[in-house]
Order: sequence, then structure tokens, then C-alpha cells
Amino acid sequence: MSFATRHLFDWSLRTRTLALGHHTCIMGILNITPDSFSDGGHFYTPANETERAVTQALAMLHAGAHLLDIGGESTRPKAIPLSPDEEQARILPVISAILKAKPEAILSIDTFHASTAQLAIAAGAEIINDVSGHQWDPAMSTTCAQLACGVVLMHARGTPQTWQSLSPLPKADLLPTILNDLGERIADATTAGIPRDRIVVDPGFAFGKIGDENYTLHAHLDALQSLKLPILAATSRKGFLAKTIAPLNNGATPPPGARLHATTASNVAAILAGAHIIRVHDVLPALEAAAIADAILIAR
Repeated sequence: MSFATRHLFDWSLRTRTLALGHHTCIMGILNITPDSFSDGGHFYTPANETERAVTQALAMLHAGAHLLDIGGESTRPKAIPLSPDEEQARILPVISAILKAKPEAILSIDTFHASTAQLAIAAGAEIINDVSGHQWDPAMSTTCAQLACGVVLMHARGTPQTWQSLSPLPKADLLPTILNDLGERIADATTAGIPRDRIVVDPGFAFGKIGDENYTLHAHLDALQSLKLPILAATSRKGFLAKTIAPLNNGATPPPGARLHATTASNVAAILAGAHIIRVHDVLPALEAAAIADAILIAR
């Protein structure tokens, strides 16, 4: 069995540099939303009470997360679009509270609104993780260039409102489409003034990828190394994993919280294919899985 060679990078963030490739970087997920597919409502209250969200953030950091990805707007299929003002009201108090308790924490903000990115970075975040690859707000690339922050460019085909009506791609077209689109996103970002050493790419598992298309992407994830940038993989608790293990659950689709073992298998496969960062809900199991996968990469 052969595994990918994971290349080394120094990822330039807003105030610091994060070495990638020596070991897998664990990004903990914190959704401050009422409607995210997995933890919607768990860490959100309409009264802007931050305690539950901050407690979860500190627990993930204590468990060993290297950075946290904070989102205020759900991007599940058919999600109701949110105004930037409401998104900001959800996340900005949480950013401030986390950094007050843990000033050294590295925070990434999951947003596709340039105005939210600007305020989040001003509040102390280091990274903007845009699931649209800077496609849904034309000001995002210029804003991130001006903010001089770390950037995650993700590939999404369609939007949350159209995913369930998308036609499948021919299997042979999937990877070329993702690579071509990400190449264009990278070119647009660098033209706007974002240096390549600030960019990480994410192929966008389940974001417009239908069913087994996600396994085609998984099987060829190492192809993203041709982009010569660090790779983030985010498959935690996703529906395509649940569908695969449903026959082991008498045909019933396991709820998000019961998808840990499937997620772990997916994380290990992604690391062995060269992923530098894995984005997860369950930090300690991800760290343990990454330790084994990293040891295998080192041993080869």
C-alpha cells in the first residue's frame, strides 16, 4: 500500500505562522447556529448567551485542538440565508469571550460575508474560512488581502438552496472540475493581493458533491497536491458517511452524533492522502486517529 507524501508549509496567519505537515492539525468545529446539521442549537441561544459556546470552545482547546473554526450561519442543504448583521451578533461576542479566556487561541471564522470577515479579524480571529471560495461575496478576496489574514478557499458546487436538485457529475469529470475551479479561485485570490502562503484549499466534501461522488473525491484526494498548497479535509459526521453505515444500523441512518467511527476512518484516509488539517466535531478521537496516521506517514 502506498501513501501520499505530505509536503511541509508555513501558513501565514494574521499575527503568526502555523507550521503544517509535520503533524496533522486538528480544527475543532464550533457552530453558533440554531440549525446546523450536527450541532445546531447546542451552542446557540437567541439571547446571545455565550457561556455554552465558550465552554465548548475551551473544552476543545483543552482536548488538544490546534485551532477552532467558528460559524454563525448554517450551510446545510436548504439552509435559510442569514443577514451579515445577525451572523455577526452570534459570533462576535463568542470570539471576544474565547480570546479573553484563552488569548493564545487561534480562531478561524466560517463565513462568506466580507463584512463579517472584517469585524471578526478586528475582534482577534486569525483565519477566514469561506465555503464558497470567495464566490458568494465579490468583496471577500479584496477584504482578506487588506486584512492580511489566513484564508481557506473551499470548493462548492451550487449553493445550499440548489444542492438537492443538482445533477450528478460524470465520475471522470469530478476531480478535474474541482481542480480547475480551485485553480481559478486561487488565481483570483492572488490577483486580489492574497499571497499564496496565506492560502489553504478545501475540496468541499458534500458541498455539491452527491452521494458516492464524495468517495471518488476521497479516493483521489492526493490529486489536490498538484495545487501546491496545504489541504484541509472536512468530512466530520457528514451524510455520505451515514448512508454508508446505515446497513449496519438495520437500514436506519445514524444521527450525526453516532457517526464517530465512520468519521475516524474518513479522517485517517484523508491524512494518508496528504491532508494537513482535518476539521472535526470530536477533537480527542481525531487527535488519536491522527497520531496513528502521522506515525504511518513518518514510517514510510
